[in-house]
Amino acid sequence: MQTIDSHPIRFGELAGPLVHGSLFFDWELVSTQEITAAVGHRFLDIVASGGIPYAPVVASTSVHRYPTFEDTVSVETVPIHVGDSSVELVYEMTDGNGDPVATGRLTHVTIAPEGGALELPNATREAYADQLVDRDPAVGPDAPQVKADGAGRVDETGDVDEADDRLEPDADALPTFSASFPVRSPHIESSELAYFEEYPRFADAALEAFLEDSGTSLDALSGERQPFRIADWQWEFSSPVPFESTLRVDADVRAVDSEAVRIEHTLSSDGTPSIEGITEYGCFDRSGERVPFTEEALEPFRSA
Repeated sequence: MQTIDSHPIRFGELAGPLVHGSLFFDWELVSTQEITAAVGHRFLDIVASGGIPYAPVVASTSVHRYPTFEDTVSVETVPIHVGDSSVELVYEMTDGNGDPVATGRLTHVTIAPEGGALELPNATREAYADQLVDRDPAVGPDAPQVKADGAGRVDETGDVDEADDRLEPDADALPTFSASFPVRSPHIESSELAYFEEYPRFADAALEAFLEDSGTSLDALSGERQPFRIADWQWEFSSPVPFESTLRVDADVRAVDSEAVRIEHTLSSDGTPSIEGITEYGCFDRSGERVPFTEEALEPFRSA
């Protein structure tokens, strides 16, 4: 199903010359609302009954190219698995030429007012079952890295680069950092929980604070290259982050090289882990294509 059709990138969606990484989360959420409405299971009705609609359980995404001011983005969303209470959706994001922008794969459940996952209505489950597509995209930080033109990114040996091949031999020597944020009304959605799009913003803010504490800044490192853009992630969601709680971001750097900075994230709400996963940050040029990090950009991680 075409859930977003030729959306033009607007000024307010940009962070510098490229869109903010949180937009990928937003497009996935908007697309989820579109496909659920099409099968008669509307967010509006779920929220009205006190539920949390289609909360992510596992969210994995790989960015192939960052859109810029002159781009349009379309999203096709299809179900690939449906259970009693969950549905797994694949999101294929493309630009105006039909070239890949990002691929997402998310499993969703609807949370009951008293907690726990609600079973999907029979009609909704049958509608998803009728639309199931046989796709199994490899996305997230452990997937082979793919360029926007579909070609694999190869290492110096000529082999396709795998994320696990980039692990540092002594990852425990790499830095850790953390930051805490109050979850205020600008960060929440209709269910009075932190909005899905806000989580990568909080993670980005923690990373930027680490760079400043290390004697540099994202602004100083940016120019023709745009470093530390969220590129590949797999996050698991165990509990919601409520309004007026304190969200703590703990970041454990696990690997650093010219292609990616790999971070193990734990996001906790008032001391309770809510989100855990792996995030890889990449470097992109001003047209949105993936490029290597400079040594200057990586220095804070190697000297900490």
